[in-house]
Amino acid sequence: MIRTLMSAASVCVLCLTGANVAMAEDGIEDEVIVQGQIFLANEKFSGTKTPTPIIDVPQSISVISADKIQSRGFSSIADVIQTTPGISVGQGEGHRDQITIRGQNTTADFFIDGLRDDVQYFRPLYNLKQIEILRGSNAMIFGRGGGGGVINRVTKTPEFIQDSYALTGSVDSHGRYSASADGNFKLSDQMAARVNGFYEGLNNHRDFFNGERFAINPTLAIDAGEDSRFNLFYEYVDDNRTVDRGVPSLNGSPLKGFDETFFGDPELNRTTLQAHIFRGRLDHKFANDWSFNGTAQYADYDKLYQNLYPVRFDDTALTTTLDGYRDMTDRHNLILQGNLVGELGIGRIKHLLLIGAEYGDQATDNARADALFTLSQDDQITFGFTDPMQVPDVEFPAFTRDRSSDVKFASFYFQDQIDIGDHFKLIGGLRYDRFDVDVVDQIEVADGAADGNDGLLGRVDEEISPRLGLIYKPQDNISVYTSYSQSFLPRSGDQFLSLSLTSEALGPEEFRNYEAGIKWDLLDDLSVTAALFRLDRESGTTVDPSNPDNTILIGSRTEGLEFQLSGHLTENWSFDVGYSYLDGKERGRVVGGSLNNRNLAQVPDHKLSIWSRFAVTDQFEVAGGVLHQAGQFASISNAVTLPDFTRVDAAAYYNISDTLRLQLNLENLFNTDYFPDAHNDNNISTGKPRSARLTLTVKG
Repeated sequence: MIRTLMSAASVCVLCLTGANVAMAEDGIEDEVIVQGQIFLANEKFSGTKTPTPIIDVPQSISVISADKIQSRGFSSIADVIQTTPGISVGQGEGHRDQITIRGQNTTADFFIDGLRDDVQYFRPLYNLKQIEILRGSNAMIFGRGGGGGVINRVTKTPEFIQDSYALTGSVDSHGRYSASADGNFKLSDQMAARVNGFYEGLNNHRDFFNGERFAINPTLAIDAGEDSRFNLFYEYVDDNRTVDRGVPSLNGSPLKGFDETFFGDPELNRTTLQAHIFRGRLDHKFANDWSFNGTAQYADYDKLYQNLYPVRFDDTALTTTLDGYRDMTDRHNLILQGNLVGELGIGRIKHLLLIGAEYGDQATDNARADALFTLSQDDQITFGFTDPMQVPDVEFPAFTRDRSSDVKFASFYFQDQIDIGDHFKLIGGLRYDRFDVDVVDQIEVADGAADGNDGLLGRVDEEISPRLGLIYKPQDNISVYTSYSQSFLPRSGDQFLSLSLTSEALGPEEFRNYEAGIKWDLLDDLSVTAALFRLDRESGTTVDPSNPDNTILIGSRTEGLEFQLSGHLTENWSFDVGYSYLDGKERGRVVGGSLNNRNLAQVPDHKLSIWSRFAVTDQFEVAGGVLHQAGQFASISNAVTLPDFTRVDAAAYYNISDTLRLQLNLENLFNTDYFPDAHNDNNISTGKPRSARLTLTVKG
């Protein structure tokens, strides 16, 4: 897996279950507590909510550290995903993070410090310790959703060390610029604070694209006794940007020659977000090898986006067709979670037990208004193409969707990690979830119940999700594993909007992940991992390519291989290599009396990422790499193909002094013309041409 490779003197274990012993650089044992559901520090990681080394987790995992995020010049979740095997980027309609993990498309399988962060927006990276990507269904740990896996952002927390700060500023050749600050303050022996903040002026290679976003994240840590710590967290995120849905297709391929052309109205295509996230966490370690952590989080998200977007391009008549709508979401999330972790030993058999519970209350108001073009008196219009486009008059006069939903969920889970002798480990767990959703459709309420729909919809689902894993360790640095896990997704969907009279009667979608793999720490600073898997989805849903307002039921199967090599070949030379082969197809689609399964959307057969970094001197380093992505279908229609591409990137780093560092990142060195992702057959992103980004960091 992609892991942060710290020196042997670095902190050796950061555990999320309570106060844990770590070895500091001076050799003194310190108590370290980290907020979050999963963690990494040197050799330690947990996809099990327990202090478990990466090598002992029977699951495919990637971890991208803050240092790697900065050195690669990543500024978004999409940047991270592009270099990670087994997962691909979606366009997200130009206003949100959207991903496809092992063939499963999602806008909601995101977590922050192990708690749900499921509203549609672009998540910033300024305050992160690391990003953790867990592949494979796993409702046992994370609850509903996560059919293909999840992404968890782990935030920085206060440290009880001397005061420190880091200031970073960057600018790129397309006019994008940003500034960030990270300050840690030891207020007393019992209290420490940390403040992270950033501002970003948005720009890129696309005509008319602009925007700005900023965020601030103060945190406070309080030692409440020798074995307890309390963390308080607040984050405010503000994002205001152009909504850009790319270019349409022509004859089964992305429209070429118009990589900068904006297919919409730059004045109307806009999205805004204001998010407030509050969190408190208590960690306590008991004297008998048991520990407890409890977290409460309240989050308020206010999101608006409106857009015009292409649905057709006619190169003979030289016309284009636009559609559009305005969408507003207001969501309030309250989530409570508690975990009790402890060890038991019976003879040569050792048990690491996890007992946990989670409660959530998510209230959402969502409304959508279709565009109405004055000339066509319709939500679509076809007109003569010009560059830039002269968009006919349009307004958003009436709601076509006005819904409120209230989701309450309660979960209880138990897991046992069993050491059997010196070479075998068994992991088994069960989770019970009760998911209760009530929806009020204001438009149907106003229509009355004569049509059979009174606008009051609801469903209760109760699911039990198992997780099983067997690990064989012929020696301490090698593990061979096999695992089985399940997940489910209620019919209300990722965003609680898809419940209808028809789907109200249907049970949840089901995901089953079968996996076998090997993890081998070749050296202290070099590891290789590989996994073979099969992921089945039953009664899934996807957008109907012939009518985007409808969804269709499908089953699917994704089979594949994921491989990663990460670490130092020598003291001065490091490598990160990731490769995946995916074969994702529908199951059970019948056309004309025979099976006619299609390939899943945005699942490239092959994906390869190579990045190498070499220290020329103590002050100067160089790096370079290649990203290759095979062709993929833009949608389940399989009518439009995004061509394969290969992109070359490079970087150089110069330590001006102990406190001052200069960094240059070069992306798409050979100016490859490519189309990295899409939302559907006619909303296709264009790849960034050759660009340079200069970054200056001051630390003290």
